[in-house]
Amino acid sequence: MFIEINFESNKPIYTQLVEQIIAGIAKGDLQAGERLPSVRNMAEDIGINMHTVNKAYQELRDRSFILIHRQRGVVINPQGVPKADEKYISILSEQFHPLIAESICRHLSKDKIQKIVTKIYESYQTKEGE
Repeated sequence: MFIEINFESNKPIYTQLVEQIIAGIAKGDLQAGERLPSVRNMAEDIGINMHTVNKAYQELRDRSFILIHRQRGVVINPQGVPKADEKYISILSEQFHPLIAESICRHLSKDKIQKIVTKIYESYQTKEGE
């Protein structure tokens, strides 16, 4: 698994790590049941503090993307990520509100916003034959 941290970003490192692991799952690069490096190994591999990796792993666990076993280590949730429910949809809607509001303030049309979302969505779709 390839993780690339931007140390110059305003985004916290643990957030970058969480987002990249989720993206890996969405793209199919990480499969259900696949093991992730230990906290120590992940920290050493990408040159960050172990507490930062631990914080990322805890968030991923809390959001049901991974399981943390004492013997087996860290694995992508073998049952897969739970499907979206009403609570998740509500949280997603809350996250979209400020982005869409700012986009409207910056004079982006509904069509342009939809094209951006479609392009991002399609970037996570696996191509046939891969």
